Amino acid sequence: MTETHNRPFAGMDARRGHRGPVVREIRERLDLAAPPLDPDDFDQELDHAVRSFQQERRLLVDGIVGPSTYAALEASRWRLGDRLLQFSAGHLTRGDDVLELQERLLGLGFHPGRVDGTFGPDTDRAVREFQGGVGLEPDGSVGPATLGAFADLRRSVGGGAPASLRERELVRRSGHSLAGRVVVLDPGHGGDDLGAVAHGVVEAEVVHDIARRIEGRLSAQGATVFYTRTYTTSAGDDAARAAFANDCGADIVLSLHCDTADQPDASGVATFFFGQRRFGAWSAIGEQLADLIQRETVARTRMTDCRSHARAWSLLQHTRMPAVRIETGYLSNPDDAARLSDPGFRDDLAEGVVVALQRLYLGEQDTSNNTGVLRLGDLRKYMEELAG
Repeated sequence: MTETHNRPFAGMDARRGHRGPVVREIRERLDLAAPPLDPDDFDQELDHAVRSFQQERRLLVDGIVGPSTYAALEASRWRLGDRLLQFSAGHLTRGDDVLELQERLLGLGFHPGRVDGTFGPDTDRAVREFQGGVGLEPDGSVGPATLGAFADLRRSVGGGAPASLRERELVRRSGHSLAGRVVVLDPGHGGDDLGAVAHGVVEAEVVHDIARRIEGRLSAQGATVFYTRTYTTSAGDDAARAAFANDCGADIVLSLHCDTADQPDASGVATFFFGQRRFGAWSAIGEQLADLIQRETVARTRMTDCRSHARAWSLLQHTRMPAVRIETGYLSNPDDAARLSDPGFRDDLAEGVVVALQRLYLGEQDTSNNTGVLRLGDLRKYMEELAG
């Protein structure tokens, strides 16, 4: 195979009951053993297979093949050695073969960046270092010679999480202050996409207002804040939002959303960070920040604790810096919707998020157990004492 780049998404939001060539394509990607009488029919068996695939890949398990699930299906086509791999700026190659390459580099002590299945500049640099180390021309091209060199070597890093340790060390060395940090705020949806709408509350409006309150607190601490969108416009899909954050050179990305469910009893706050069941494919700082935000917001608001979860959603996976998605409540739940309509509640959420971010950078210096009651003023005094 010589194909270098993923094909564009061919079937928007295919789900059970749909028919057509895209359904046959989905079956081929899942490699179902026994095709049905009508392979173009999205039947119950295919729905189950899609949900199992989504569960395995840490995607939203809804049985719907939208852009994220289709991208994961497309990535799953490739095994290391199926095609020539190399870095191409502006046309980054993605796939499971890149994931395997990154795992092998990391296991041999080279640093390919985040193990995210994207052949970016860090992976290119690691490939060239590996090639130079084994006596090959360091051209960054992963072909037969480089693959043969991999086959002759065994993993030198056993167990542990070298990428996570490196990520933690970078944060530790960066200092305690929020001053000088670059934070990208990503209020979900925008433009013509209003997101969830229920009980008179519009997701796109709510999360933009919460982002504005977070920005005010971060700016007061000396941080620089960029938005992925304005109040009336959209930033595009998750891939475009991730690219924007990468171009900004952000330290942290915070993506804000509201949830919805068919059952009106569903309620609560949840946070998400990047993580896959692959060697090194885990954001340790993302996990730590998601946990801090979860604990701070739940303690302040008394919302139901829906906990923190690892996911491989596009925005979380393709940002080069730690990213956390915050689901601030269920608009389908009348109590959550009423609270999200309250400016005071939004202030509590914003305060909790910024306190959590400050506690992340305090690291070992954060000896307080007072989760949910610390104010930014308290932390500011503590920072002054540390500096003095």
